[in-house]
Amino acid sequence: MLKRIFLLFLVLGLASSVSAQKTQFEWKTYSDTIHKGRAIGLGSGTAALWIGSVVGLNELWYAHEPRSKFHLFDDSREWLQMDKAGHFLTCYAIGYYYIDFFRWAGFNRKTSIWAGGFMGSFYMAGIELLDGFSGAYGFSLSDFTVNTAGSFAVILQELAWNEQRITPKISFHQSRYAQYRPNLLGDGFATQMLKDYNGHTFWLSANIHSFLKDESKFPRWINVAVGFGGDGMIGGIDNPAFDDDGNALPNLKRHRQFYVSLDVDLTKIRTKKKWLRTIFKAVNLIKLPFPTIEFNSIEKVKFHPVYF
Repeated sequence: MLKRIFLLFLVLGLASSVSAQKTQFEWKTYSDTIHKGRAIGLGSGTAALWIGSVVGLNELWYAHEPRSKFHLFDDSREWLQMDKAGHFLTCYAIGYYYIDFFRWAGFNRKTSIWAGGFMGSFYMAGIELLDGFSGAYGFSLSDFTVNTAGSFAVILQELAWNEQRITPKISFHQSRYAQYRPNLLGDGFATQMLKDYNGHTFWLSANIHSFLKDESKFPRWINVAVGFGGDGMIGGIDNPAFDDDGNALPNLKRHRQFYVSLDVDLTKIRTKKKWLRTIFKAVNLIKLPFPTIEFNSIEKVKFHPVYF
């Protein structure tokens, strides 16, 4: 998760820079004539971002790990697949911004959708290759598959609707499990936000108005969201009986959680302030707190007056 967050923040930084120049990202605002200066800037910025992220990640995560021949690693059963949702969201988010970057540079609609939409998978491929040559990790076919699915999620919606009607999102709350293995799950809010999958919830947030007739009076910004999470996890595949110091750990039942809630599509809120539109687009991948119904195998049905 740390590696994906590192890369996503780099792309968000580029997104904010471009958005500050042009925040009204709609097809009709662009011509299909390539803007040479912007195209060169996009190409050089992308190359620098990719090289910088791979080199940076190599120094931060892989430099002190043993190297090996390229090999595969099956991590599809880890963390109740919560980490796979992180891969999906990261590739979706990068494609979400890069489609706009390509249009901003003057590329035509289909080129922007296909080339921009696949940038997430392209970026993540560099990380997967580093994993493949690391003795501590390995190339994950399941990660590669989910990365590709995240890219297609943004591409197919743009091809079909010229907009994103169903947006993957994330929310986080601190769980009670990090105290048992702080080295693995984090020893404070910031590290737990990155490491503790028990506190992550991944959502698919659907904009209702987008599926109605244009003349509908239904509010444009109201979404319905379905989410899933995992709970009781203090290990990747199984929970250990003892911590690193030999202390007994509680017998926790690992289980999945499913949610239904309301949400807001911030990009549908109309405002003339460009800086506000920029912020709305940047943070629209975060699910906002709302009353939520949870379904799980332990408590069956649980109502949260406010859930994040």
